[in-house]
Amino acid sequence: MHIKPFKLERYFAKYEFSTKYLISSSDCDGYSLDYILACANSTERELWDNLKFSYTDSTGSDFLREAIKNHYLSINSDEIAVMSPGEANFILMNVLLKNGDEVVCMSPAYQSLYQVAESLGAKVKFWLPQETSDGFYFDPDILNELVSEKTKLIIVNFPHNPTGFVPNVTDLQKIVEIAEKYNIVLFSDEMYHKIIHDPNFQLPAICDMYENAVSLWGMAKSFGLAGMRFGWLATKRKDILNEIVAFKDYLSICNNAAGEVLTTIALNHSECFIDPNIKKILKNKAIFADFVEENSDLLDFYNTRAGSTAFVKLKSNLKSYEYCENLVNNSGIMMIPSEMFDYGSSHIRIGFGRENFSEVLSVWEAFIRE
Repeated sequence: MHIKPFKLERYFAKYEFSTKYLISSSDCDGYSLDYILACANSTERELWDNLKFSYTDSTGSDFLREAIKNHYLSINSDEIAVMSPGEANFILMNVLLKNGDEVVCMSPAYQSLYQVAESLGAKVKFWLPQETSDGFYFDPDILNELVSEKTKLIIVNFPHNPTGFVPNVTDLQKIVEIAEKYNIVLFSDEMYHKIIHDPNFQLPAICDMYENAVSLWGMAKSFGLAGMRFGWLATKRKDILNEIVAFKDYLSICNNAAGEVLTTIALNHSECFIDPNIKKILKNKAIFADFVEENSDLLDFYNTRAGSTAFVKLKSNLKSYEYCENLVNNSGIMMIPSEMFDYGSSHIRIGFGRENFSEVLSVWEAFIRE
């Protein structure tokens, strides 16, 4: 399979570790090893103290899958397979799709959600949002028009990266009903699961709503543990899960032993990780709203209800890519342009998960004034 370069990740590779400021990161500040271990109870600490770097179960160790299971309503531990999130997406597409299959995917989207499918020869239709006075909205009726008996896979991502959109339960149920109508596999990227700003928009995992669904979650976004490189797929479709685990034998084979223990601790004490991230996101979002009000000639910001990012309209005579290149080269601020999402040239992604957010805005303000 020949696959195109991952635009967003190549852009990060260019600047992430060489520039001073990041304002578009989708993850939150990482927690330290000491912080994770301080959360551990005696049983978990014993797991850590007795750790050996031997092979682990290819689906994930029993204690880890048990910790994951507790975050779902109907999923059992044998309906979970653990691996890195990117690996999970890559394997799932390879297991489910072949040349000529039809796929419907949200757009804008993290490139791997559609690029792997396209590289396998699938025909991808894009479900585009409407931009309303309340922000971005993905209308289930538009999805319904895109889906047919030919559709093999529907790909959704809620809370959504980059727009921060999250549907209400009624709309989410409509999406599930569309998939059910044609018995289509529904792949749900839920990497920002539980990062909900308004409790009224809290959503269940789609694998708890539909037996033909596969949910992806992990440690990178909700838990602020991106460097852990742990994620998992949860589904009632054990036939799909078995094929995924067999495919994994050609890639990572199994998970790293230390990460399994640390991930288990974080899962068992999720409030110690998720709640501070939400608090930080809400604080930074409020700061950004004031910043936009002061710079309304340059930016339009729709308030978000979930996730750690927003897709902000850039009102500039420069295209987004040109503006971002100018910004990073003259202020040291790395910002992600909408071209990295194959979505026009007039938006930028803003990330609210970093403690130095206010400092970065001050540097950006000086750049604007100059």
